[in-house]
Amino acid sequence: MLRSIFVIFFFQLLGEFLKKFFEMRIPSPVIGLILLLVTLIFLKKFKKTAIVNLKADVINASNYILSYLSLLFVPIGVGVVMHLSYLENNLFRVLIIVFISTILTIAGTAFLMEKINRKLIKNDRKR
Repeated sequence: MLRSIFVIFFFQLLGEFLKKFFEMRIPSPVIGLILLLVTLIFLKKFKKTAIVNLKADVINASNYILSYLSLLFVPIGVGVVMHLSYLENNLFRVLIIVFISTILTIAGTAFLMEKINRKLIKNDRKR
């Protein structure tokens, strides 16, 4: 478990380094997770026991960390309460932004799922 958490944090640190070095605007954890994803996809071709065990351990550690995800919303809630006056002054703007971003997220997810379903159906017909 400790080794897999180290792997996750290593890729997050690598994302932080790349963000600082290349002065990117993408959050460093996102860069790290993309690198981890690419690495796991690349390692999928290898059938060595150590690599298979590492992938399974990373998945188990990720699920364990995700079980505590709700705790990460506590600081956000405290931040909102601390800046409640700003929120009250800009309530209409904030609601419009939340509404538009929600619609865009739903539309993007639906579009992506439709593409994936079409590709899966196409692949099933080829078999």
